[in-house]
Amino acid sequence: MTEQKFLLFEDRGLLAVTGDGAEDFLQGLISNDIGKVGPDRAIHAAFLTPQGRYLHDFFIVRMEDDFLLDCEAARRGDLKRRLGMYKLHSNVGLADKSDEFAAAALFGEGAAESLGLSGEAGHAVPFGGGIAYVDPRLAAGGGRAVLPRQDAGEILAKAGFEAALQVDYDSLRLPLGLPDGSRDMEVEQTILLENGFDELGGIDWNKGCYLGQELTARTKYRGLIKKRLMPVVIDGPTPPPGTPVMAGDKEVGKMCSAIDGIGLALMRLVEVEKATATGTPFTAGEARLTPKKPDWAVF
Repeated sequence: MTEQKFLLFEDRGLLAVTGDGAEDFLQGLISNDIGKVGPDRAIHAAFLTPQGRYLHDFFIVRMEDDFLLDCEAARRGDLKRRLGMYKLHSNVGLADKSDEFAAAALFGEGAAESLGLSGEAGHAVPFGGGIAYVDPRLAAGGGRAVLPRQDAGEILAKAGFEAALQVDYDSLRLPLGLPDGSRDMEVEQTILLENGFDELGGIDWNKGCYLGQELTARTKYRGLIKKRLMPVVIDGPTPPPGTPVMAGDKEVGKMCSAIDGIGLALMRLVEVEKATATGTPFTAGEARLTPKKPDWAVF
């Protein structure tokens, strides 16, 4: 049986940014450098409030002359509306392409290599009338693809991939500490550096101004990160998102997305250090938690 699997995301949509002014338009709004995006490179980026709080994150690929944003399907209307507020007189178009294209995750032994992808995060190649690329955040996160929606499943099956479920992809994502949009990051509240955007390549520190840059930069250079999203091993019933994480009788964080045995939690770093030093157990509801710092994380 094949080790190479694919998941056609039901909860992802595609938004196209078109026109001669598209690159300059995006460059002034997103946390990463749009100039890096091309036929052989994809990026991950975020769109923030003017105060530097999280609104949306997305993967960006270049297909012909358009930039396609792989974003949360349920929130793509909000993303389109918010981007539209900054169009002014720019030569930029915004179009929902979710009926034309589908986003997919590609994972398992040799998945990326089978499509001619290197082990470099963000490396992209044309594939199946669309594009395939290595997760720009972390190569261990597997590959992703944007494909014609009508034929996406058939294209991937012919390439040797077997259909998988969301839980299969989450079983890869969660131990790596990779957040999944607003499932793990609170809209208008979250700071990017709490969620690994620095280490995971979602911020370019040399690109110049963008919406929300001031707080993001100040947080980094003043060392103001007090909380971090991190994997937690769960012993007991899976706590729902929002469940307080306790160290003894003190709240030290909250649960985010999780499946049986593994999840993500936003934890206060000082309290985690104190509890770990004293051997105080972490709990969420009826479950006991063990925080795990990802190999890529710096905190």
